[in-house]
Amino acid sequence: MLPDSPTSFADLTDRFKWHIPAQFNIGYACADAPASKAPNNPAIIDYSSDKPVMISFGALAERSTRFAAALSGLGIKRGDRVAIMLPQCHEAVVAHLAVYKLGAIVVPLAMQFGPEALLHRLNVAGAVAFIGDLTGTSRLSEIIDALPDLKHVVAVDASVEKAMQFEELLTNASAKFPVANTSPDDPAMMLFTSGTTGQPKGALHGHRVLLGHLPGIQMAQGFMPQDGDKFWTPSDWAWAGGLLNALLPALYFGVTVIAARAPKFDPDWAVNLIKKAGIRNVFMPATAIKLMQSALENSVSLNLRTMGTAGEALGAQTLLWAKTNLGLKINEFYGQTECNAIISACHELDVFKAGSMGKQVPGHEVAIIDANGNALEADQVGEIAIRQPNPVMFLEYWNDFHATKDKFIGDWMLTGDRGSRNEDGYFHFLGRNDDVITSAGYRIGPSEIEDCLTAHPAVELAAVVGKADPVRTEIVTANIMLAEGYKESRDLEVEIRTYVKSRLSAHEYPRAINFVGNVPLTESGKVIRRHFRE
Repeated sequence: MLPDSPTSFADLTDRFKWHIPAQFNIGYACADAPASKAPNNPAIIDYSSDKPVMISFGALAERSTRFAAALSGLGIKRGDRVAIMLPQCHEAVVAHLAVYKLGAIVVPLAMQFGPEALLHRLNVAGAVAFIGDLTGTSRLSEIIDALPDLKHVVAVDASVEKAMQFEELLTNASAKFPVANTSPDDPAMMLFTSGTTGQPKGALHGHRVLLGHLPGIQMAQGFMPQDGDKFWTPSDWAWAGGLLNALLPALYFGVTVIAARAPKFDPDWAVNLIKKAGIRNVFMPATAIKLMQSALENSVSLNLRTMGTAGEALGAQTLLWAKTNLGLKINEFYGQTECNAIISACHELDVFKAGSMGKQVPGHEVAIIDANGNALEADQVGEIAIRQPNPVMFLEYWNDFHATKDKFIGDWMLTGDRGSRNEDGYFHFLGRNDDVITSAGYRIGPSEIEDCLTAHPAVELAAVVGKADPVRTEIVTANIMLAEGYKESRDLEVEIRTYVKSRLSAHEYPRAINFVGNVPLTESGKVIRRHFRE
């Protein structure tokens, strides 16, 4: 946590010290610890149905302990991987905290994922259990025979053949199950991240990852917690943005979290939710903020206290709009799945410069380095890197020694992002070193999409790149060479787009498709994406 009542950013940095205890468990820290101070305070207010459901911190502590006991009764043990595919709802929070309390490892799965995306992640993780609603369990049923490690399926609000019922398991379990005595370095969660080669990799994080996030989230959210704070994000809690930029830090601080679900982001729905739920604090991707502008043109004040954003640049025009129309100074911050919330703006301490991501958050050492791992001088362009050890940094890529090794040079963790830092310590983002696509706050690797595309009988070869877009930063664009016997058409374009959307994810499908006569390859047979990017 950050020191209280800083007088300046220099004062904040001078007084900051990490306090990482010898034992730390996310489940206990986000439920039992706040419950010991205020058991009746609302932890989750769930707007999933017509009538909001409130779960107090005391109830959250008890229910998560019971569910941990239930999972243990199924034979799930410390170190086992448990997949959770649930929308924003109180059951999702209970499931997460229960797995942490058990000492097992959460594998969060986004609601957008289709069967092929699920199959890869569940097999790589070796998940022994799957917790999902009707949508998740239905998609699982298509691939379950190809998952030899999966032994248990738990259904939430759904009647599914051969699946156990969430509430029944919880009700019949003991409320006296002991929380696992985990260390900060014991694994807690596996978050899949996309790269430019191969399938997504499982970034394994320890329980310390929550503590590592707190300083950056506090800077971005106006030194949360403050009286009256109430937190919401439209981001799926399966992503690092929803889980670690919003849900878990808020619970750790004893701040009420609003749970709400929409099939896709709807700005009018979001404005209405913020009003009726009395939301004071928001983490929102830049694309969502831009989409909300039209919905708020004739709206009364939303009474927001703070708004943080990350994943893509917001832009000076949108920042000015928020200040003028919402009376809100948005704090942008930076990180990635492997090491998040390490650079941030903070208007409350006058840490802001137009076009900049902000300064390094206290407790993190961030530098611009050259190809040999040497720190560069001010205003020189190089790769953004973070020095290890660092509590917010991932432990490893699951079962991938070489990918883990390649992520580091000396003591520096490489981000793959190019940038610079000026003499005053402000960092500027300049672009990616590789082919990762930044779209609506998501970082999307082209390989998984290309693999899916070439599985379609009409596609001989495909090269996927990002194309500049004023709202989403970039859109996924597929350059496709058709197989013999197929001709380009609007119907085929729609068919291919739907094919990817249904098998991978709603955020990964190509919004633009170009039919090309040739896709150039290297001598080793790899697609030369830069040909299309340039």
